[in-house]
Amino acid sequence: QVQLVESGGGLVQPGGSLRLSCAASGVIVRINAMGWYRQAPGKQRELVATITNGGSTNYADSVKGRFTISRDNAKNMGYLQMNSLKPEDTAVYYCNADIRRYGSTQSWSYWGQGTQVTVSS
Repeated sequence: QVQLVESGGGLVQPGGSLRLSCAASGVIVRINAMGWYRQAPGKQRELVATITNGGSTNYADSVKGRFTISRDNAKNMGYLQMNSLKPEDTAVYYCNADIRRYGSTQSWSYWGQGTQVTVSS
């Protein structure tokens, strides 16, 4: 069984920083793309950033220049460094990964349970 577990959320003042982590566990052959999404109350889930296995990145316009996505393929970990946080960044942040399990010939999309980020003074 493959699982994604996020950590690192919390309460931070505007202008502050947080680093989210996403740990993938299970018998994993390969993690293809990883991504971070967020969902604010009353809004649809939206893409924040993605990163390929080779390290190519993509960001939502709203976070460009403030957030940085990264990964450690050897550790099956993903990260989201969030700087210059704004109140509108408040949301539940979810990790997503496209993973091929041992014994499977195809990849599947997995989601974590989410971690709350609240930006408020």
